[in-house]
Formats: sequence, structure tokens, C-alpha cells
Amino acid sequence: MKMPAPDAALIARKGEIVRALKRIVPGEGVVSEPAGLVPFESDGLSAYRQTPIAVVLPETTAQVSEILRWCQANGVKVVPRGAGTSLSGGALPLADGVVLGLSKFNRVLEVDYANRCAVVQPGVTNLGVTAAVEAQGFYYAPDPSSQIACTIGGNVAENSGGVHCLKYGLTTNNLLGCELVLMNGEVVRLGGKAMDSEGYDLLGLVTGSEGLLGVVTEVTVRILPKPEIAKALLLGFPTVESAAATVGDIIAAGVIPAGLEMMDNPAIRAAEAFVGAGYPVDAAALLIVELDGPEAECAELVGHVRMLAAERGANFVKTSESEAERLVFWAGRKAAFPAVGRIAPDYFCMDGTIPRGRLPQVLTRITELSVEYGLGVANVFHAGDGNLHPLILYDADIPGQLEKAEAFGADILKLCVAVGGVLTGEHGVGVEKRDLMGEMFDETDLACQQRVKCAFDPGLLLNPGKVFPVLHRCAELGRVHVHRGKLAFPELPRF
Repeated sequence: MKMPAPDAALIARKGEIVRALKRIVPGEGVVSEPAGLVPFESDGLSAYRQTPIAVVLPETTAQVSEILRWCQANGVKVVPRGAGTSLSGGALPLADGVVLGLSKFNRVLEVDYANRCAVVQPGVTNLGVTAAVEAQGFYYAPDPSSQIACTIGGNVAENSGGVHCLKYGLTTNNLLGCELVLMNGEVVRLGGKAMDSEGYDLLGLVTGSEGLLGVVTEVTVRILPKPEIAKALLLGFPTVESAAATVGDIIAAGVIPAGLEMMDNPAIRAAEAFVGAGYPVDAAALLIVELDGPEAECAELVGHVRMLAAERGANFVKTSESEAERLVFWAGRKAAFPAVGRIAPDYFCMDGTIPRGRLPQVLTRITELSVEYGLGVANVFHAGDGNLHPLILYDADIPGQLEKAEAFGADILKLCVAVGGVLTGEHGVGVEKRDLMGEMFDETDLACQQRVKCAFDPGLLLNPGKVFPVLHRCAELGRVHVHRGKLAFPELPRF
């Protein structure tokens, strides 16, 4: 992965930039000393590091607006950052830019139970939303594995999911509105408390835009009443193929679990050693299936899923007998990433999505690629919606292994696209998949996407170097093709 060469002239202006930011955010709101910048050098994709010119930590929307307005007027690049848990390099700093951190936007502003929503600042953690409403029997459904640390603003930027997104949807399905500051300092509101809003779906456009279009300073999310009961099943299988086939059987039977996760043997062993969740360490693959709803319905569905698993040869079946046990079942899965960190010096967490029916084929090919590259892999993924998270194991201290891991990951993502899937499910494109965008989109597709970027950020100053393999100047994208003296689609506006 290569980032664009930094602009030496911008770096040389560090003193001017820092002084301007301190005028906007006085006190300790600007970090510019080398030691203070170290924690901001990377995000969760820790193989890559860069030191920014400075980090600015505003506390109000007005300050965010003034920062962006000044940066646009002075040609300074800006990288928005939440908790830094992103796994595709989306919050990776630029050596010739500033980081705009939103950690001080950490308050729950309003809880509206009548309208089943909460208004929060972007620095509130994902789990913090549930903590604010659970006493009244509500919760926030999207639950990434990093939910104890990741923030709602970052969830909006990446359209994050989690283990319960199969039934309850991703961030985009649970987002009602947001306040957004554009690069020119303009503050706009998209959506609100209503179930839907008039006009174009700009909220849907911003969700998952990876900080390229604006900076989110307020978020309105949907909250849900907790289901009457929830049961989790652990289903162990002698082969990965039989577990993958069971996933398809469950969905085909009309059962939509709250969560449907899969782990292969290396991931099972790592998670069990780390958490002690009661996983069958000899199983080739493990499914975690959660059913929720009214008690009678839940009991019926549990029985149905157990029958489907038995038909595919499941040799380990265990149903949670209490809420505490259900949470333990999930604790192993949610700790899978740090657990795998104990069995290898380094790992790459990949993220691609495929049609559910191609799971057996894709998992077989990943195993073959593991042998070809000579690198281990542990598979943990949201099987219900086909979102894969292969964890490629390597040692960065061994020359060439980082490059091998990158090539292995690229082959997995190319495989996802080849079988009808996509490059990402919830981690975003960032820098990790930026140079693979051509596998999925042609030049016309990418140009159309970049025109959207230009409409929001004509100076290309917000998070440049991410998502697009080549970021063209907006004037270049404005060129039109004239064929035989005629414009194509003359009735459409020109950029």
C-alpha cells in the first residue's frame, strides 16, 4: 500500500497551521508535539503509520465549522477521526494534513422513548448508546465486535454492522438523522426523528462515506425494545462445508436469526483459550445461532434449527440456559480478534462479502491460498449475510511476510468479487482496498463516485488518498464526451 507523496510545502507550514488551529480551539485542544502525535499515527489497521502535522480536538460544532472553513481557505487536508478502531486505514493520518478528532463529542443529548430514538454526539461509544437506554428496556441493535470502544460517528462513516445485523440491519438501517459539517464550514441537517424524510436520500449517501464528504457532529439513532427472550445455540460440525451448508439451510427454511456467526477451528481454539466460552475445540467449524422474540416462538425456532443442524451432521449442540450463558457464548466470538492476536505476532483482518451459497467454495479456496502463501488463516465471519473476516497470520519482523499477507488478502477480496460478492461488508475501503476498486468498478463507475465527492468537497481536502485508486481533480471530471457534435444526455446538468 502506498500513500500519495506528501506536499513538502504544507509540512513546512506547520507553525502557521498550528497557530491557526489554536486560535480556533484554545487551551489543550491542539496536539503538535511529536510525543503527543504518536497515538494518532495509525488506526486499527496498524501495519501502516504516518505522523500528521497536528491533531485538533474541537468541542463544539461551531469549532468544527471554523476549522474546516479555515482549512479549505488555506488548502490544508483534514482526516476526521473517531476512536481509531477502523480496520481499513480510513482514519490513517496524512503526513501533510491535520487530524480532526471527535473524542470530546461524547454526550448523549436526548433520549426520546416515545419516538424510539436517541440523539447522541459522534464520540459516544456504540455500547454507550445501549447503556443510556437499557434501564428502560431498550437497546441499540448494531453491535460491532469493537462496540466497547468504537464510536457512533465512526459507525456512520463505515456503515458498521455486527453480529446482530442479519435481523436488525447495519448502521444505515438504524440511523434516522445526522448533523454534518461540510468542508466549507456549512452545517447541514439530514433526516431527523421521523421514520423517513422527503427528497433525495442524502443520509444514505453520507452513511458509509468514510469521511470523504463531511464531518458528522450529531447523530439520531433508532433504539429498539429488548426482545422478550433470546437463546443462543452452539453448533459444532466435523467439516467446514457442513457448517456452511447449514447456514443456507437455516435461511432457506425461512428462519431469520438475530445472529448467525461462523468460526473455523483455529478461531475456535484461540477464542476458547482466551475466554473459556465452552466452545468445542475439536470441531472443524462452529456456528453461533441466536433466536429471539416471544418465548413460544423462540422455543419453536430453536428446535427447528437443531433439527437442521443434525441433518448436516452436527456433532456438538448446546443451547444457552440463561442470559448469562448466552452472553458468554457471544463473548468468545466478540473476543475472537484479540484472541487470534495471541497465536501470531501480527494479523490482517480482511473484510469481504459473498453470496451465502458460495460459502463452501470460498472457504475451500481460502484454505488453498493459505497453503500457497505459506501463511496461516483463522476465519471468523457473519455467516448469515456472507460477510467474511479472514484473519491472515504473519510476522512483520520476517522480511517479506507483510507483503505476502497483503497479497493473500488481495486474492481473497478478488475471489469475493469473482463469485458475485463485494470488496467490503462493514470495514470500508480506506487504503486497504483502495487499489482493488478496479476489480469491482470500471473508470466510468469511479468517475461518477468521484463527482459526488467533488459536489461535497471540491478542493479534495477531506480524507484524500482513501477509497479512490486515483483521485482526479474535479475540473477533470467535469469534461464531457462529444460524439458527432452532440452531447450525451444533453438534458442532464454538467458538473
